[in-house]
Amino acid sequence: MTAFSLRRSLTATAATGVLLLAATACSDDSSAEQTTASASSSALATTPASASASPTWPDRSTPMDIRVTIDGQEVEATLNGSPAARDLASLLPLTLDLEDFHGTERITDPPRKLTTENAPEPQAPKTGDLTYYAPWGNLAIFYKDGPSASEDLLVLGHIDADADQLSGAGRITIEAAS
Repeated sequence: MTAFSLRRSLTATAATGVLLLAATACSDDSSAEQTTASASSSALATTPASASASPTWPDRSTPMDIRVTIDGQEVEATLNGSPAARDLASLLPLTLDLEDFHGTERITDPPRKLTTENAPEPQAPKTGDLTYYAPWGNLAIFYKDGPSASEDLLVLGHIDADADQLSGAGRITIEAAS
């Protein structure tokens, strides 16, 4: 880098810092907080009840019952309220072929990748957990407990089936419960 371009970069950085400092010093936090608070309360007051949360999935912590069929046999299952689980629910109904992975889980690819925004804290998968492995974009159903928690593996819900049924599963259908 030449002396001229270095001097130019330092001048631009210093100017940006001075502007940021001036803007911060001149702002009145209390009036900004009051404006934000009044705008929020007026927005809440004018929001119609029908525009609030979806009636089928009102909040992030509410689980959603789903209907799962494994090789023609229906089992009980639930999706948690995470954004990734809600994204999966938006794709239902799905019928997918499964294949074994590492003698621990059955995997399949959904039609598209799921969101990973606002993912919950990582947890080690347990037998019956329906998960999403973000780097590969695949769904996994564990028929043995997983080794450890990973930020890349999102638990979406749980399927109430025994390990033998899950380990041999070849096809799964996931539908919204009616």
